Parts: sequence; structure tokens; C-alpha cells
Amino acid sequence: QVQLVESGGGLVQAGGSLRLSCAASARAFSVYAKGWFRQAPGKEREFVAAISGSGGSTDYADSVKGRFTISRDNAKNTVHLQMNSLKPEDTAVYYCAKRNSLSIGQAGYDYWGQGTQVTVSS
Repeated sequence: QVQLVESGGGLVQAGGSLRLSCAASARAFSVYAKGWFRQAPGKEREFVAAISGSGGSTDYADSVKGRFTISRDNAKNTVHLQMNSLKPEDTAVYYCAKRNSLSIGQAGYDYWGQGTQVTVSS
């Protein structure tokens, strides 16, 4: 069964940094666009960042621009989300997802990980 497995979440103080990683079990996933989403308690899941299959294009939610950086290593079939200058409002469960396309987008994701908790204390 194909899996996306996130890691790197945890508890951090405001202003701190975390680096999330997502490993895909299927080698074929390495060519597809990937994205990060998050869901805070009582809120809907929202788009955070996306990266194209080649890694040449990226997209970010306005709320994280300039603070978060998405990257990928296709040789290792992994995607990362570097999160700097974290704020309490970044607290959420973060999900990695595979898009059914090589290009970036905020919709059209067909495989999802189980999520990793990020908690930012004030």
C-alpha cells in the first residue's frame, strides 16, 4: 500500500523553527507535485505550500510567505517544509499530500499522509 509519512512535528516556542519531512513509499510518486496542508482545531484544512514535480515551481499561502520554504529531494523521494519564525497561529496538524499532476496547485491531491502535530507556544 502506498504511503506518505510525515515527521518532524513537535512543540516549539514562538519565533522558533521546525523542519517537516514527508517520505513516500512509492518510487513512482517522485515525479508528482507535492503539497503541505494544515488543519487547526475547529477549522477547515487549508493549503500551506506546494512544489512541482521537478522542484522548479513553488507556491505558498499568504500567511506563510517569507517564513516557510518547501523543497524536495526526488532521489530520496522526500519533501520538506522548513518553517521559521513560527507563530502560535501556525499550530495545527500538518499533512503532506501528492497531487495528481506534475505542476503545482492548491487542489487535486489524491494521496494524503496521516499528519504530524505542530504546536507553537506563545
